[in-house]
Amino acid sequence: MTTAKKGPGLWTAAMVHGGSLADAERINRRILAAFTDLTEADFSRRTHFFGGRFENLYLDRDRIPELRIILEQAERWARKILDWDDQPLRYGFWFNAQGPGQSTSEHTHEELDELLSGVYYLSAPEHSGDLILRDGRLSIHVTPEAGLFLFFPPSLSHRVETNRSDALRLSLAFNFGPL
Repeated sequence: MTTAKKGPGLWTAAMVHGGSLADAERINRRILAAFTDLTEADFSRRTHFFGGRFENLYLDRDRIPELRIILEQAERWARKILDWDDQPLRYGFWFNAQGPGQSTSEHTHEELDELLSGVYYLSAPEHSGDLILRDGRLSIHVTPEAGLFLFFPPSLSHRVETNRSDALRLSLAFNFGPL
C-alpha cells in the first residue's frame, strides 16, 4: 500500500482508501453502453426514492459481464483494507445514475453488519458533483473521476452534490460484511 499514488494501485488517507482500475476506460465504455440499453424491467430492485428518482438500482451481476472485473477488484481491495484473508466476505452492489440537476441525499450504510462501503466511478463528467464525506464538523470533498475506487467506513456520513453537467454521472456502490 502506498500514499498519494497516481495510476493503478491502492492509496490510503486516514480512513478513506482509494485506487484506480487498470484499463478503466475500455471497461467503463462497455458497461456504459450496456447500461444505456437497460430498461426498468432489467433491474431486480430499485430503492431510496428521493428527488424524483430511485438512488439505488440493483442489477444481476451477470447482466453486464464486464461488471465482474470491477467487482473482483473491489473485493480484493476490500479484503486488503479489512485484513480479511480467507474468511467468507459478503458484498452487495448497486448503480447510482445521477442525471443533470440530481443529487444524492446524505446517508450512512449502517443498516446491517457492513464493515466497509465503497464506490467506483464509471462516468464522472466535469461538474457532475463531488462526493462529500462528513465526520462531525469535518468534511472531505472528492471530485470523482472515471476509473476511481473509494472505500470508507459505513458509518461515515456522505452525499453527492448536484450534477451541474449536462451528462449522466454513473457509479457503482458497494457494501462489504461478514457472510
